[in-house]
Amino acid sequence: MEMEHINENTIRVIIENEDLAERGITFLDLLGNHREIESFFYSILEEVDIEDEFKSSEAVTFQVLPKNDGLELFISKNLTPEDINKMNNSTDFETNDFDQLIRQQILANSESLEEDGKVSRLRVFQLNSFEDMIELASYHFLDEAWCDLYLLDETYYLQVYFDPEVFGEFGLADVIAEILEYAQDSAVSTEMLEEYGKLLMHRDAIEITRAHFN
Repeated sequence: MEMEHINENTIRVIIENEDLAERGITFLDLLGNHREIESFFYSILEEVDIEDEFKSSEAVTFQVLPKNDGLELFISKNLTPEDINKMNNSTDFETNDFDQLIRQQILANSESLEEDGKVSRLRVFQLNSFEDMIELASYHFLDEAWCDLYLLDETYYLQVYFDPEVFGEFGLADVIAEILEYAQDSAVSTEMLEEYGKLLMHRDAIEITRAHFN
C-alpha cells in the first residue's frame, strides 16, 4: 500500500489486490456493503493518518476509484459545502474535468445518432445479479467499449457506449445480441443512473471485473 499527501487536506492511498487480501476484504465486499466499506475506509485512515490530522477533523470524506490491480482511495478533510456538493454531483470519482467533457460529448453523439434514425450507441442493460457481470467479463466482445457499472435500487446496470469507429452497424448488432444473453435492455435512462444511481466502476468496468473476479 502506498500513500501520498496531495495537499494539506487530501491523502491519496493506492491499495493493491494483495492489500485487500491481507485485510480479508474482497472487491465484491466493497461494491454494495456500506458497513464493510465504512469500516474498511476508516481502518485505512487509522494506518495512514499518523499525525492524527484527519481523524480529529469533524468531517472526513472518502472517494474511491477502482483500478485493474486494486483501487485508489482519496481521503479529504475540511471540505467546504461547495466542495462536497461538487464531489457528490461529479460523474467521475476523481472529479476529472477531461473525463467529464468526454462523457458530455458521448451523450451528445448518442442523441445525434438517435435523431438520425440510427442504432443508439449509448445503451443501458440491466443485470439480474453481479454474477451476470462476472460472466460478461469473461468474454472479450466488450473490450473496446466504454462500460460503466451502476447500482440503483439494489439492481446492477451496465451502461455501454459503442464507439462508431470501432463498432459498425452490423458489428454493433452482433455485440448487443451477445450482451442480451447475460443481460436485458433497460428502460432506465442514462440521466436517471447518473443522478440517482451509484457509480461502482467507471469506463473500464469489464476489465476491472475481469481483473478481480475471473
